[in-house]
Amino acid sequence: MDRVIIALATGFYSGKLPLCPGTWGSLAAIIPWFFLRELNLTYYLLMLVLVFILGFFVAGSAEKLLDQADAGPIVIDEFLGMFITLLYAPAHPAAWILGFLLFRFFDIKKPFPCSWFDAHIHGGIGIMMDDVIAGFYALASLQLIWFLGDMLWPVS
Repeated sequence: MDRVIIALATGFYSGKLPLCPGTWGSLAAIIPWFFLRELNLTYYLLMLVLVFILGFFVAGSAEKLLDQADAGPIVIDEFLGMFITLLYAPAHPAAWILGFLLFRFFDIKKPFPCSWFDAHIHGGIGIMMDDVIAGFYALASLQLIWFLGDMLWPVS
């Protein structure tokens, strides 16, 4: 069971890649998202809730297994953050890249209340919540940037 927990918490080991585990996890999240993006909104939102619940349990358990609070290799939170960021992403690779960059920006900078959750809430819920909020910041930013881009440079 420990192996399953570690596999899920580390984004199928993408979080164990060298240097920047959060970046690797965020990139790896695009693969399952690509196949989940066609779900209708109800099922997509249900999937987000299920990933949050799964992440809460496996991130908290992985912390204990790795004997480190909010260990770098735990990236299931990055998966959820990217799934939130790309919720309404246009069907264009540039939007997906921009979403990735925006999510990484907010995940690294941790604007309030991300920073509050990161500093004050521990365990699985704390690991998940700062990335959930970063995902919502990135989602809103992506939508705004894409909307303004369409206004300024219409395609048709």
